[in-house]
Amino acid sequence: MTSSRRLNHQRRDLLGLMGGLATASCLPAPLFAAGADRAKLGLLIPPANGTLPGEAGGMYNDTMEYLIESLGLEAMTPDGYDAVLDRIAPKAELLAQRGAQGILLMGTSLSFYKGQAFNVQLTESLVRATGLPCMTMSTAVIEGLRAVNGSRLVAATAYNDEVNRRLGSFLTEHGFEVDVIQGLDIEALTDLNSVTPQQLIGFCSDVADKSADADAMLISCGGLPTLEILAPVESRTGIPAVTSTPHALWAGAQMLGVDSRIPDHGQLLSI
Repeated sequence: MTSSRRLNHQRRDLLGLMGGLATASCLPAPLFAAGADRAKLGLLIPPANGTLPGEAGGMYNDTMEYLIESLGLEAMTPDGYDAVLDRIAPKAELLAQRGAQGILLMGTSLSFYKGQAFNVQLTESLVRATGLPCMTMSTAVIEGLRAVNGSRLVAATAYNDEVNRRLGSFLTEHGFEVDVIQGLDIEALTDLNSVTPQQLIGFCSDVADKSADADAMLISCGGLPTLEILAPVESRTGIPAVTSTPHALWAGAQMLGVDSRIPDHGQLLSI
Protein backbone atom coordinates (compact mmCIF):
# COMPACT_ATOMS: atom_id res chain seq x y z
CA MET A 1 0.00 0.00 0.00
CA THR A 2 1.41 3.44 -0.87
CA SER A 3 2.03 5.99 1.88
CA SER A 4 -0.77 8.28 0.65
CA ARG A 5 -3.30 5.44 0.64
CA ARG A 6 -2.09 4.34 4.10
CA LEU A 7 -2.60 7.86 5.47
CA ASN A 8 -6.10 7.99 4.01
CA HIS A 9 -6.97 4.65 5.63
CA GLN A 10 -5.65 5.88 8.99
CA ARG A 11 -7.70 9.05 8.83
CA ARG A 12 -10.83 7.03 7.98
CA ASP A 13 -10.09 4.82 11.01
CA LEU A 14 -9.83 7.94 13.19
CA LEU A 15 -13.12 9.24 11.85
CA GLY A 16 -14.76 5.98 12.83
CA LEU A 17 -13.41 6.31 16.36
CA MET A 18 -14.72 9.86 16.57
CA GLY A 19 -18.30 8.56 16.22
CA GLY A 20 -20.80 11.15 15.11
CA LEU A 21 -18.52 14.13 14.62
CA ALA A 22 -18.93 15.98 11.33
CA THR A 23 -16.96 14.01 8.75
CA ALA A 24 -16.25 17.03 6.57
CA SER A 25 -14.42 18.78 9.40
CA CYS A 26 -11.78 16.05 9.49
CA LEU A 27 -11.06 15.75 5.78
CA PRO A 28 -8.18 17.52 4.02
CA ALA A 29 -8.98 20.91 2.56
CA PRO A 30 -8.52 21.52 -1.18
CA LEU A 31 -4.94 21.74 -2.42
CA PHE A 32 -3.48 25.24 -2.10
CA ALA A 33 -1.94 25.98 -5.48
CA ALA A 34 1.17 28.09 -6.02
CA GLY A 35 0.24 31.75 -6.04
CA ALA A 36 -2.89 31.23 -3.96
CA ASP A 37 -3.27 32.51 -0.42
CA ARG A 38 -1.27 30.44 2.01
CA ALA A 39 -3.07 27.81 4.06
CA LYS A 40 -3.38 28.78 7.72
CA LEU A 41 -2.31 26.08 10.17
CA GLY A 42 -3.04 26.72 13.84
CA LEU A 43 -0.39 25.42 16.25
CA LEU A 44 -1.05 24.83 19.93
CA ILE A 45 2.44 25.31 21.36
CA PRO A 46 3.17 23.79 24.80
CA PRO A 47 5.88 26.20 26.12
CA ALA A 48 4.84 29.35 27.91
CA ASN A 49 6.89 31.61 25.64
CA GLY A 50 4.54 30.85 22.75
CA THR A 51 7.11 31.27 19.98
CA LEU A 52 7.07 29.49 16.65
CA PRO A 53 9.33 26.40 16.67
CA GLY A 54 12.58 27.27 14.95
CA GLU A 55 12.23 24.40 12.50
CA ALA A 56 8.94 25.78 11.19
CA GLY A 57 10.91 28.71 9.77
CA GLY A 58 12.30 26.41 7.09
CA MET A 59 9.17 24.43 6.30
CA TYR A 60 6.31 25.33 3.95
CA ASN A 61 6.62 29.10 4.28
CA ASP A 62 5.56 29.60 0.66
CA THR A 63 2.37 27.60 1.14
CA MET A 64 1.45 27.76 4.84
CA GLU A 65 1.08 30.49 7.43
CA TYR A 66 1.44 29.45 11.06
CA LEU A 67 -0.84 30.84 13.77
CA ILE A 68 0.18 30.03 17.33
CA GLU A 69 -1.30 29.93 20.81
CA SER A 70 0.69 28.92 23.90
CA LEU A 71 -0.51 26.43 26.50
CA GLY A 72 1.91 27.51 29.23
CA LEU A 73 3.41 24.06 29.89
CA GLU A 74 6.17 24.24 32.49
CA ALA A 75 7.42 20.66 32.87
CA MET A 76 7.48 17.51 30.73
CA THR A 77 5.97 15.35 33.46
CA PRO A 78 2.49 13.85 33.91
CA ASP A 79 1.66 16.55 36.46
CA GLY A 80 2.85 19.22 34.06
CA TYR A 81 0.66 17.85 31.27
CA ASP A 82 -2.36 17.56 33.56
CA ALA A 83 -2.04 21.25 34.44
CA VAL A 84 -2.62 22.46 30.87
CA LEU A 85 -5.34 20.09 29.63
CA ASP A 86 -8.18 22.54 30.32
CA ARG A 87 -6.47 25.17 28.17
CA ILE A 88 -6.31 23.12 24.99
CA ALA A 89 -9.85 23.46 23.61
CA PRO A 90 -10.23 27.20 24.47
CA LYS A 91 -6.89 27.99 22.84
CA ALA A 92 -7.94 26.01 19.76
CA GLU A 93 -11.11 28.11 19.58
CA LEU A 94 -8.95 31.23 19.56
CA LEU A 95 -6.96 29.87 16.64
CA ALA A 96 -10.16 29.14 14.73
CA GLN A 97 -11.39 32.68 15.40
CA ARG A 98 -8.09 34.02 14.04
CA GLY A 99 -8.63 32.19 10.76
CA ALA A 100 -6.89 28.84 11.19
CA GLN A 101 -8.05 26.24 8.68
CA GLY A 102 -6.72 23.28 10.67
CA ILE A 103 -5.35 22.73 14.17
CA LEU A 104 -2.22 20.83 15.19
CA LEU A 105 -1.60 20.09 18.87
CA MET A 106 2.16 20.20 19.29
CA GLY A 107 3.98 18.40 22.09
CA THR A 108 4.21 14.66 21.50
CA SER A 109 4.17 13.61 25.13
CA LEU A 110 1.22 15.89 25.88
CA SER A 111 -0.99 13.67 23.73
CA PHE A 112 0.51 10.19 24.25
CA TYR A 113 1.01 10.24 28.02
CA LYS A 114 -2.42 8.76 28.80
CA GLY A 115 -2.59 6.34 25.88
CA GLN A 116 -4.31 6.13 22.53
CA ALA A 117 -7.90 6.45 23.78
CA PHE A 118 -6.94 9.73 25.44
CA ASN A 119 -5.20 10.89 22.25
CA VAL A 120 -8.44 10.29 20.34
CA GLN A 121 -10.43 12.15 23.01
CA LEU A 122 -8.10 15.13 22.66
CA THR A 123 -8.66 15.14 18.92
CA GLU A 124 -12.41 14.91 19.41
CA SER A 125 -12.34 17.88 21.79
CA LEU A 126 -10.41 19.96 19.25
CA VAL A 127 -12.83 19.13 16.45
CA ARG A 128 -15.84 19.92 18.63
CA ALA A 129 -14.31 23.23 19.70
CA THR A 130 -13.37 24.38 16.22
CA GLY A 131 -15.21 22.42 13.52
CA LEU A 132 -11.85 22.14 11.72
CA PRO A 133 -9.51 19.34 10.67
CA CYS A 134 -7.42 18.58 13.76
CA MET A 135 -4.49 16.36 14.66
CA THR A 136 -2.10 15.76 17.54
CA MET A 137 1.65 15.45 17.23
CA SER A 138 1.40 11.88 18.51
CA THR A 139 -0.94 10.93 15.69
CA ALA A 140 1.43 12.60 13.23
CA VAL A 141 4.45 10.56 14.31
CA ILE A 142 2.43 7.34 14.21
CA GLU A 143 1.42 8.18 10.63
CA GLY A 144 5.05 8.93 9.85
CA LEU A 145 6.31 5.63 11.26
CA ARG A 146 3.75 3.74 9.24
CA ALA A 147 4.56 5.71 6.10
CA VAL A 148 8.20 4.54 6.29
CA ASN A 149 7.02 0.97 7.00
CA GLY A 150 8.39 0.94 10.53
CA SER A 151 7.47 -2.04 12.67
CA ARG A 152 10.39 -2.62 15.06
CA LEU A 153 11.54 0.63 16.62
CA VAL A 154 14.20 2.36 18.59
CA ALA A 155 13.25 5.64 20.26
CA ALA A 156 15.56 8.48 21.30
CA THR A 157 13.71 11.02 23.43
CA ALA A 158 14.14 14.05 25.65
CA TYR A 159 12.10 12.47 28.45
CA ASN A 160 12.57 10.92 31.86
CA ASP A 161 12.00 7.21 32.48
CA GLU A 162 8.32 7.55 33.41
CA VAL A 163 7.41 9.46 30.25
CA ASN A 164 9.46 6.99 28.21
CA ARG A 165 7.51 4.12 29.76
CA ARG A 166 4.26 5.76 28.66
CA LEU A 167 5.64 6.32 25.16
CA GLY A 168 6.53 2.65 24.93
CA SER A 169 2.99 1.67 25.90
CA PHE A 170 1.53 4.09 23.35
CA LEU A 171 3.68 2.68 20.54
CA THR A 172 2.80 -0.87 21.53
CA GLU A 173 -0.90 0.03 21.40
CA HIS A 174 -0.35 0.89 17.75
CA GLY A 175 1.22 -2.46 16.96
CA PHE A 176 4.90 -1.49 17.00
CA GLU A 177 7.62 -3.56 18.63
CA VAL A 178 9.92 -1.35 20.68
CA ASP A 179 13.47 -2.59 21.11
CA VAL A 180 14.99 0.40 22.89
CA ILE A 181 13.76 3.66 24.41
CA GLN A 182 16.35 6.00 25.89
CA GLY A 183 15.88 9.58 27.01
CA LEU A 184 17.92 12.63 27.93
CA ASP A 185 16.04 12.89 31.25
CA ILE A 186 14.90 16.46 30.59
CA GLU A 187 11.87 17.81 32.43
CA ALA A 188 12.18 21.62 32.26
CA LEU A 189 11.38 22.86 28.77
CA THR A 190 14.07 25.52 29.01
CA ASP A 191 16.71 22.77 29.29
CA LEU A 192 15.92 21.64 25.75
CA ASN A 193 17.69 24.74 24.46
CA SER A 194 21.04 23.37 25.60
CA VAL A 195 20.88 20.30 23.31
CA THR A 196 22.96 20.92 20.18
CA PRO A 197 22.41 19.20 16.81
CA GLN A 198 25.75 17.39 17.06
CA GLN A 199 24.94 16.10 20.53
CA LEU A 200 21.58 14.89 19.28
CA ILE A 201 23.08 13.13 16.26
CA GLY A 202 25.52 11.30 18.55
CA PHE A 203 22.80 10.40 21.04
CA CYS A 204 20.49 9.04 18.34
CA SER A 205 23.31 7.00 16.83
CA ASP A 206 24.15 5.50 20.23
CA VAL A 207 20.51 4.54 20.82
CA ALA A 208 20.20 2.96 17.37
CA ASP A 209 23.39 0.93 17.99
CA LYS A 210 21.62 -0.86 20.85
CA SER A 211 19.36 -2.73 18.42
CA ALA A 212 20.45 -4.88 15.49
CA ASP A 213 16.91 -5.44 14.26
CA ALA A 214 15.13 -2.06 14.33
CA ASP A 215 13.75 -0.85 11.00
CA ALA A 216 12.87 2.73 12.04
CA MET A 217 13.74 5.31 14.66
CA LEU A 218 11.49 7.72 16.53
CA ILE A 219 13.11 10.90 17.88
CA SER A 220 10.47 12.20 20.25
CA CYS A 221 9.98 15.68 21.70
CA GLY A 222 8.79 18.73 19.85
CA GLY A 223 11.41 20.87 21.59
CA LEU A 224 14.39 19.00 20.13
CA PRO A 225 15.92 20.56 16.95
CA THR A 226 15.63 17.73 14.45
CA LEU A 227 14.97 19.03 10.91
CA GLU A 228 18.64 19.40 10.02
CA ILE A 229 19.73 16.15 11.68
CA LEU A 230 17.34 13.87 9.79
CA ALA A 231 19.66 13.09 6.89
CA PRO A 232 22.80 12.68 9.07
CA VAL A 233 20.99 10.39 11.53
CA GLU A 234 19.59 8.23 8.74
CA SER A 235 23.03 8.06 7.12
CA ARG A 236 24.65 6.91 10.37
CA THR A 237 21.98 4.44 11.45
CA GLY A 238 20.83 3.08 8.08
CA ILE A 239 17.15 3.32 9.08
CA PRO A 240 14.50 6.03 8.51
CA ALA A 241 13.94 8.52 11.31
CA VAL A 242 10.63 10.12 12.28
CA THR A 243 10.79 13.17 14.53
CA SER A 244 8.24 15.28 16.34
CA THR A 245 8.14 18.81 14.94
CA PRO A 246 9.19 18.27 11.30
CA HIS A 247 6.86 15.36 10.82
CA ALA A 248 3.99 16.99 12.70
CA LEU A 249 4.25 19.91 10.26
CA TRP A 250 4.50 17.34 7.43
CA ALA A 251 1.22 15.81 8.60
CA GLY A 252 -0.32 19.27 9.07
CA ALA A 253 0.55 20.16 5.49
CA GLN A 254 -1.09 16.97 4.25
CA MET A 255 -4.13 17.65 6.43
CA LEU A 256 -4.60 21.00 4.64
CA GLY A 257 -3.83 19.62 1.19
CA VAL A 258 -0.44 21.31 0.91
CA ASP A 259 2.48 19.63 -0.87
CA SER A 260 4.44 18.15 2.05
CA ARG A 261 7.67 17.17 0.29
CA ILE A 262 10.97 18.71 1.39
CA PRO A 263 13.85 16.92 -0.39
CA ASP A 264 17.19 16.22 1.27
CA HIS A 265 15.76 16.15 4.80
CA GLY A 266 15.31 12.45 5.36
CA GLN A 267 13.22 9.72 3.84
CA LEU A 268 9.75 10.70 5.03
CA LEU A 269 9.91 14.34 3.94
CA SER A 270 10.90 13.17 0.47
CA ILE A 271 7.77 11.05 -0.03
